[in-house]
Amino acid sequence: MPSQRPEEIGHGHVVESYVTRMYGGLPRYLVLNGGRFLGPRWWHTTRFTRHLIADAAAITDEELEALLGYEWRSRLTAGWLIGVDRRERFRTRIGDLLLASEVCYSGGAYCFALARFGTHADAEILTAYLDRYLPRTDLRYDQPTALGALLRLDAHLGTHHADRFIRPDGLWDEWVNALPHLRDHPAHAPAEQRRSTDLQCDFADGWTRP
Repeated sequence: MPSQRPEEIGHGHVVESYVTRMYGGLPRYLVLNGGRFLGPRWWHTTRFTRHLIADAAAITDEELEALLGYEWRSRLTAGWLIGVDRRERFRTRIGDLLLASEVCYSGGAYCFALARFGTHADAEILTAYLDRYLPRTDLRYDQPTALGALLRLDAHLGTHHADRFIRPDGLWDEWVNALPHLRDHPAHAPAEQRRSTDLQCDFADGWTRP
């Protein structure tokens, strides 16, 4: 589906209101993408987080759809807002966007949202994504964040969806080893992907109601 500018569908305010608001000299979408608010020393974390939680509760479904129908910055922000507020009614929508992988960067936000939803349906979406994209060793998309989210869901649900991907010489090893500089790099260990997802979700859990 081609992207539509929000103003074309009567939501011209959403980018300025939710995507490009500035924190410490950076727009929200860059803060979300870089993850600096997850660290202990960023001075703007409290203000950033309070605004993020408030906007996640206040944004309407129509405004979220306007963001999801636009470019990567808007989709990334929408994914985070959906995940923070646990709007599970967007599961199918963000699952479709994740599987389509039309734009860069936003897929990590979709994986965060699915991890926050925390159900078997979300694990199935992440499994389908990895089935589609791990064999594509030429593509560096959102395989790491999808694996991290799936590992978290497996631990939460008592399932083992990720086992077949991370077994020795399995699809994860093949994907990582396709680029020599990634081999044996600790950042690409499955446990590190799980840790990154845990950090995001624990952050959101600490500021929102369960």
